[in-house]
Amino acid sequence: MTNLETARLILRPWCEDDAAELYKYAKDPAVGPIAGWPPHTSVEHSRGVIRDVLSADGTFAAVLKETGLPVGCAGLVRGMNSHFDIAEDEGEIGYWIGVPYWGRGLIPEAVRELLRYGFTELKLKAIWCGYFSGNEKSRRVQEKCGFVYHHTNRDVKNDFTGDIRTEHVSRITAEEWEKWIRERSGQS
Repeated sequence: MTNLETARLILRPWCEDDAAELYKYAKDPAVGPIAGWPPHTSVEHSRGVIRDVLSADGTFAAVLKETGLPVGCAGLVRGMNSHFDIAEDEGEIGYWIGVPYWGRGLIPEAVRELLRYGFTELKLKAIWCGYFSGNEKSRRVQEKCGFVYHHTNRDVKNDFTGDIRTEHVSRITAEEWEKWIRERSGQS
């Protein structure tokens, strides 16, 4: 898997040596539950999550260039690896970041790079993203990155937490992304 780079981040595969840093942020109840997963309970728990979940192709540690340490996660999965029912030439982006880094624009920066990678290198036709009701920060990330509301799924059972939630789903097509890029660069 390739590394991706932004102005402030390196997106690279997770490794088991990241377990202590992952635990530092993933144990916070403000992080996981709103995103749909329970807080981590120990460094070993985090190590197991790295092995069993975060080692999946397309899942990246969001590493601050200035420290060389992961502070969150961003991923892009394709087709049948998505939890949405999407085509093989479509993808799904997911993300989270540790509380000390909220409000700094790091996740929108990571998501924009994943969009670039998905549309220009993987040649995807559309990329999807979702958030659960109440997760306004995630909704804002999607808006900042050009996603457009598509639909709402009600009464979704969350396999990680066992509860029932409402999920809001947005999408951006390759054409919408290209237009969004042109508008941001001042070209119409």
